[in-house]
Amino acid sequence: MEDPGFPLTRTALGLAGMTVAPVPVDSDGLDVDAGIRISPEAALAVVTPGQQAPLGMTMSLSRRLALLEWAKHYGGWVVEDDYLGELQLKGRAAPALASLDNDGRVLHIGTFSKTISPALRLGFLVVPPDVAGHFGDVAASLAPAPAAPVQHAVTEFMHEGHYLRHLRRMKRLYATRQEALVRALKTHATETLRLQATAGTAVVIALPQSVSDIDIAVRARSYALAPVPLSPWYATGPAQQGLMLSVTNVNEGTLAADCSRLQELIHQRR
Repeated sequence: MEDPGFPLTRTALGLAGMTVAPVPVDSDGLDVDAGIRISPEAALAVVTPGQQAPLGMTMSLSRRLALLEWAKHYGGWVVEDDYLGELQLKGRAAPALASLDNDGRVLHIGTFSKTISPALRLGFLVVPPDVAGHFGDVAASLAPAPAAPVQHAVTEFMHEGHYLRHLRRMKRLYATRQEALVRALKTHATETLRLQATAGTAVVIALPQSVSDIDIAVRARSYALAPVPLSPWYATGPAQQGLMLSVTNVNEGTLAADCSRLQELIHQRR
């Protein structure tokens, strides 16, 4: 699994009795060679190749092909967590890893939580045909399916073209908000508040290692701010201290004040 990577994925794998091997990422995504050195005969690899969670880089084509070659050679599975594939705010989204899979080793996961609403509790799993029945049985036994009317409504929403139009509107809106947040952060940038990356629908800022991102995130709630601490996403140390700032509900009118409050909180905890 990628390191850093989604903490709940790591927890879920552990609860399933699996030993999680953290694999570093760089500007090209998961370091496949490092993963093979660490655990060559792993049962599966969990990746976010479209937009790495939480740092936002896209896995390069050479890395994707290397990962698929590993899966073919060792008989491993690749879980492609495409949690944000439809909301690529800059440039064109890379094709899904599953589209390159000629050997039936990729399990592609998607969700409507980011693109429509988390209240739907609706996602999907695309698997090779020979294991589709098995995955259907397992999914049915784990939790009740979302209500049929909800599924039908989303189906019609997509069939009639509304989903694509909705995505285009959301991309424009989120891109505008992201640009506004980046401008505000650059205006207030100091050695304690440094823009690190734009990652999906979030902006990542780096903090001094002497500052606890968890502490800052907790204290920010008193200002009605909800940054997500970066350090819990790391399985191995030293974990980078940082904050993820969502752009989906940014209020452009209060950005300057919000950045000032965040900067003040960080300065107080140095």
